[in-house]
Amino acid sequence: MTHTAPPHEQALVCGLRDGDNLAFQEAVRSFTPGMLAVARFYLDEAAAEDVVQDCWVAVIDAIQKFEGRSGLKTWLHRIVANRCKNRLRASKREVPLDDSDSLEPDLAERFNARGHWQLPPRLKFHESADTLMENGALNQCLDKHLSALPETQRSALILYEAHQHKSDDLCNILGVSASNLRVLLHRARQKIFLMVETFQETGEC
Repeated sequence: MTHTAPPHEQALVCGLRDGDNLAFQEAVRSFTPGMLAVARFYLDEAAAEDVVQDCWVAVIDAIQKFEGRSGLKTWLHRIVANRCKNRLRASKREVPLDDSDSLEPDLAERFNARGHWQLPPRLKFHESADTLMENGALNQCLDKHLSALPETQRSALILYEAHQHKSDDLCNILGVSASNLRVLLHRARQKIFLMVETFQETGEC
């Protein structure tokens, strides 16, 4: 089934096919952050950057074969994922995944045996999400805690939330099962949850 791309994406694809340098620059600017998030799921930072650079070189020729069966972003992310998997196979390495569905220790004691809250969340939502995100200190704290997440958790969270991939697409791109993806997102959100709660209560990161 062919993906129906928005007009802006269609124009961008046409520009890339025509060798338009401005279109290429726009694509690099728009899609590189997500491509790096995919690559960092599999590889260390230096290797991830190398793969993404190589992918952009390959895209110049590969865009002629782009059929629009998926969005341009998804297509680019799959190219990155495939190259990363090939590099891992060549080095006979695997992506370490934490399959544990357990709660973070600081959260585990707040649930009873049936999985219900015994110490309910203390988050305050009298401020809108936009107002909270305008808090520079909170943003810095969020960046700090995102950076501290294991690469697999951080990449999954960023690709799901910031780059808005559907679960099925993301499982395919990252090569994980739906249950593994759920665990990765669950554990990442737990840690961010604790950070926001602590920040709201103490003002400290």
